[in-house]
Amino acid sequence: MDITISNDAKDVDVLVISMFEGEKTSQELANEFAIGQDGFKGEKGKTYLMQTYGKIPAKKILIAGCGKREDFTENTAREVAYKAVKKLQQIYAKTAVFDFDFDYSKSVVIGAMIADYAFDKYKSEKSTRVNTIYLKNAQDLTEGKIFAKALKFTRDLANEPASYATPTKLAEIAQSLDGIETKVYDKSEISDMGAFLAVGQGSSQPPKFIHMKYTCENPKKRIALIGKGICFDSGGLDLKPPASMLTMRDDMSGAACVLGVMSALKELMPQVEVHGIIAACENMPGSNAYKPGDILKAKNGKTIEVDNTDAEGRLTLADALCYACELGVDEVIDIATLTGACVVALGTQVSGIMGNDDELIQNLINTAEKSGERFWKLPMFKEYFDSLKSDIADMKNTGSRQGGASIAGIFLKEFVKDVKWAHIDIAGTAFLEKPQGEFIKGASGAGVRTLLNHILAV
Repeated sequence: MDITISNDAKDVDVLVISMFEGEKTSQELANEFAIGQDGFKGEKGKTYLMQTYGKIPAKKILIAGCGKREDFTENTAREVAYKAVKKLQQIYAKTAVFDFDFDYSKSVVIGAMIADYAFDKYKSEKSTRVNTIYLKNAQDLTEGKIFAKALKFTRDLANEPASYATPTKLAEIAQSLDGIETKVYDKSEISDMGAFLAVGQGSSQPPKFIHMKYTCENPKKRIALIGKGICFDSGGLDLKPPASMLTMRDDMSGAACVLGVMSALKELMPQVEVHGIIAACENMPGSNAYKPGDILKAKNGKTIEVDNTDAEGRLTLADALCYACELGVDEVIDIATLTGACVVALGTQVSGIMGNDDELIQNLINTAEKSGERFWKLPMFKEYFDSLKSDIADMKNTGSRQGGASIAGIFLKEFVKDVKWAHIDIAGTAFLEKPQGEFIKGASGAGVRTLLNHILAV
C-alpha cells in the first residue's frame, strides 16, 4: 500500500470521510442520504457505504463512524483507519482519499497499514490489497510510515518458519540494517555466557549473540533493548507436548521486536543511543542438549541449577542482561515471550511488566496506552525468590507455578546491576491464535510501537 499526501486526488474509487456522533459530515451528499434518509449516527466502529452517482469525482463515499468527539483519541483514529481499509478491501477498492475531520495522521497511517497486513509470502493466491490512499493535510505521515514499516518488519519475521528465522539469519538481518553498527559473537567469543550457551548446545544451529548499536552526537540518554531470541523452542529434554510446539517459531518475537525497532532508528534519528541485544539460539533435544540437574554459570558468576529445560528463555536473558549492564546505559528493557503464567494472568490483550524502577515502568505503561498497546504491572516481592532456592547452586531456573510470571522476573533481577531495568512479558500478546482487534491470526508485533515512542519521548 502506498500512502501519500494530496489535496487534488479526485478520480478515486472511494472518498472516505469521518463522522462524529451528533454532527454532520463534510459532504452534503452524505448528510442527505446517510444521515437524513437512513439515520446513520456515526457510532464508533460503524461504517456506511454509498454510491455517488457521478455527483462527485469519487465513485463511492465511505463514512467512518468516530463516536463522540469528546471521547476521540489517537487510538480511536487508528481504529477508524483500520475499519475503513478493511471495508475498502471487502469492496475491492484500489484507490481512496481519506478526508478526515481530525489530524492524527500518524495513527491513521499505522491503522491503515495494520489493516493492509497479510503474511502471504508462501501462498500462491495473495490477499486483497488497497493500492493507494491519499491523505489530506497529514502532518506526521513520514513518522507513521516508519512506525508501520517497523511493525510489518517485526510481524513478518516472527511469522516466518524456524527453518528461515535461524540464529544465523537473525544475525545476517542485524548486520544488514542501515545506520546500525552490529557485532555478532560466535560461541568461542562468549565462553563466559554459560547459561545462554547451554540452551543452544542441543541444536545443530550455532548460537549467535548479537549486539546492534545506533549512535548520535551528544545522546540525551543511553538505552539497551534486549529481545528474547529462541528461534525454536521444543522444550529441550523436558519436551513440550506436540500441540504446544506448533507455534514455537514465535519464541523469538522479542528479538523480532528489537530488530524492528532498530530498523527504524536511522530514519527517525532520535537523540538517544540505543543498543539492541539478542541472544539467539534454538532449544532442541539433541545429543548434546543440556539436562535437568546441570549447573550453569552465568556471565556474572552466579550459578543456576537447571530444574526444567523448558524454562530456557530466562537463561539466555540472564547473560544478555549481564552484558547490557556493562555498557554504561541509563536503562535496560528486555522484552520476551517468557511465561505461560503471564498468559494465564493477563490473557492475550495485555503484556506484563515489572522491574526495579517504578518511574520507568509507569512511563512505559503510559506510553503503551498512547501507542495502542496495554501493559500491566506485576509484583516482584523478594519472597518470590524463595521458590528459586537451590541446595547446590545460587538458584534454580524455575520455581513455583503460583506467581510464575513474577518468579521469572525475580530470577532475571539477579542479573541486573546498577541500572534502571524493566522486563516486558509478551507471551500472551506477541502471537495470536485467532484474530483480535486490529490484528489477524499470527504475529502482532507486540512492543514495537511502545518502544519506538519511548525512545522518541527522550
